[in-house]
Amino acid sequence: MHLRNVVMPPCHETPRPRSTTLVTMNASTASITIPANASRWTLDPGHSAVGFSVRHLMITNVRGEFERFRAEVSYDAAHPEATRIEATIDVASLNTREPKRDADLRGALFFDVDHHPEMTFISKNALPTGDGELEVTGDLTIRGITREVRLSVRDLSAATADMRGNPRIGATASTRIKRSDFGMTWNKALEAGGVVVGDVVTVALEVSLVKAT
Repeated sequence: MHLRNVVMPPCHETPRPRSTTLVTMNASTASITIPANASRWTLDPGHSAVGFSVRHLMITNVRGEFERFRAEVSYDAAHPEATRIEATIDVASLNTREPKRDADLRGALFFDVDHHPEMTFISKNALPTGDGELEVTGDLTIRGITREVRLSVRDLSAATADMRGNPRIGATASTRIKRSDFGMTWNKALEAGGVVVGDVVTVALEVSLVKAT
C-alpha cells in the first residue's frame, strides 16, 4: 500500500513523566490518597481540543486532531499533587484534513483502528511545578502498547462559574512521544536524505472541565 503524505496522530511517550488534567482512578492509582474534598470534573468536548503534529518530508509540520474524546479528573486546588486523570480517545475520529491520508492512518500500518479503536491515558502521579503548572505522569496506551509519558500542564485556572452557573476549570497541556514506541514504524527514505514521516509526535491539549454533579 502506498501511503500519501502520512502524518502521525496525537498520543505521546517521553522518557520521563509530565502533566495534564483529565482523570479517574483504577488499580494503578489506588495507592495514592485522594483528599476527601477533591472534586470530580468531566471534560467538556465542545470546548476542548486534542491536537497533534509531526514532521513531514523533513520540511514542515503537518497537524491533525482527534474529534471524539472523553475524560474524568479528580482535582483539589489545595492539593494539586493529588490530581488524577483518565482519558479515552476515539482513534477513528482523527482528522488531518486529507481523507486519503486519514484512511492510511486508520489502517494496519499505523493506528490499526479495526483492532485498537481507542487509546487511553491513566495518570499515576502529579507534581506541582509552579503557579498553575503541573507535571503529570501516566500510562498511555496505543495499539495495545503501554508506555509511561509525562504531560506538561500550564495555565491551570481557578474554578469559575460559567454562564449557566456551573463551576468550570481549564488548562493547556502538551507532551512529545515517539510513534515507533507504539509499533508505528512505517517510513520511506527520501532521495535527498531523511524520511517521509518524523518519529516524534507533539501532542497539544486544550482542556475545559465542568464540575460533576
